[in-house]
Amino acid sequence: MSKLIFELSSVGRRCSELPPLDVELIEFDEALTRQSTPSIPEVAEVDLVRHYMELSRQAFGVDNGFYPLGSCTMKYNPKINEETSSLAGFAQIHPLQPESTVNGALQSMDELSSALCEVTGMDAFTLQPSAGAHGEFTGLLLIHAYHQHRNDLKRTKVLVPDSAHGTNPASAAMAGYSVISVPSNDKGGVDVDALKSALSDEVAALMLTNPNTLGLFDPNILEISRLVHEAGGLVYYDGANLNAIMGIARPGDMGFDVVHLNLHKTFSTPHGGGGPGSGPVGVKSCLIPFLPKGTLHPTEKKLTVSSEFPIGRMRSFYGNFLTNIRALTYILSLGGEGLKEASENAVLNANYMMAKLSDLYPVAYVGPCMHEFVVSCQKLKDETGITAKDVSKALLDYGIHPPTMYFPNIVHEALMIEPTETESKETLDRAIDVLREIHALAYSNPQVLLDAPKTMPIKRVDDVLAARHPILKYTPEGAQ
Repeated sequence: MSKLIFELSSVGRRCSELPPLDVELIEFDEALTRQSTPSIPEVAEVDLVRHYMELSRQAFGVDNGFYPLGSCTMKYNPKINEETSSLAGFAQIHPLQPESTVNGALQSMDELSSALCEVTGMDAFTLQPSAGAHGEFTGLLLIHAYHQHRNDLKRTKVLVPDSAHGTNPASAAMAGYSVISVPSNDKGGVDVDALKSALSDEVAALMLTNPNTLGLFDPNILEISRLVHEAGGLVYYDGANLNAIMGIARPGDMGFDVVHLNLHKTFSTPHGGGGPGSGPVGVKSCLIPFLPKGTLHPTEKKLTVSSEFPIGRMRSFYGNFLTNIRALTYILSLGGEGLKEASENAVLNANYMMAKLSDLYPVAYVGPCMHEFVVSCQKLKDETGITAKDVSKALLDYGIHPPTMYFPNIVHEALMIEPTETESKETLDRAIDVLREIHALAYSNPQVLLDAPKTMPIKRVDDVLAARHPILKYTPEGAQ
């Protein structure tokens, strides 16, 4: 295992030297200064570079290999996005500059907003939210402001399907709502009869992902949105799975009133540690007056920053600007037909893998899927003792990142697989062969899977010990 940067430290080593002081030295009050030297690693530049290069080799990302993480859509990030976002006119401006000096940046944001409106069928977008869950919270605050403005104060409940992303009920609760779970039917969609029973004049909204976390498009979506609207509620679209339908179907045409998008999923911007992310929120016209302060609104003469009854500012300035530029680059590179083809390829790849694996890994809900599918390892566990986690650990030894495990919760021993549109048939065929080989090992030599991974810097972790006694910081030798 590699040494920590602190363990490479040697007193007196430096990466650089500070220039001589050329301004007046200001002494701070002793009460404001620290009494001990900070524990900062002292290393040479070559050691520092090698340290981070080694860390990069240990990290698995979309540039390293196949990353079929269901629901999170870890697809390749085109390098042209990075080139565009690094242009001086984007990367070297400051959000406090006068608007007249950054017209190009403002126009780019307006162009992205317009493109997202076209893709989703919404009437306006705010680019402020920093990620998908942040966008959810923003959308729920918009819904709350809408009902408050209408003096419809009795609407205190939000309906969430039992297959929803875990952030949905969390966002609703943070916005002050009580969360009511709506069960799925035997085909994996929303149980319409259960929805009817849950609707009342106390319901503010229904939060829905379509296609859902099972990778299924709900054929009852128009009836579902109609029922919610007839009850006086609004319909919220969790845009995490837009990657399956962009250019083919639009949430606005399905009856959704507000939508958040994960640009780091659908529009190929960096995800996770490579972020920051971005979770723009789009709305129908009835919610435009409540958009956050700092939302761009195009007028005949210029782009203005205003809202009539804003919910406040969701973050500083205009959001993660350079991430949004990456998404705009992706959209302009592909064009409308390209976006549609990306969705079609995502659906094709998922159905191909599902068809090739379903004889060994039972599909949770039978039928054509969209961009992802969910299999159950329950039968494998019952017959061999090998769990979904064991399968996932074994995949690491083959250089494949595991799919999402144990989600959605309504499927026992679940593996959620999303190959994305950016993978070739050869990559998919190898992954299929590996999963079939792992299935065979479960019956012939299960101990190999129970011991996996063998090739990783960190081997099989004791989950209970790690949870109860996590090591969260480095303590220098001799320190208390």
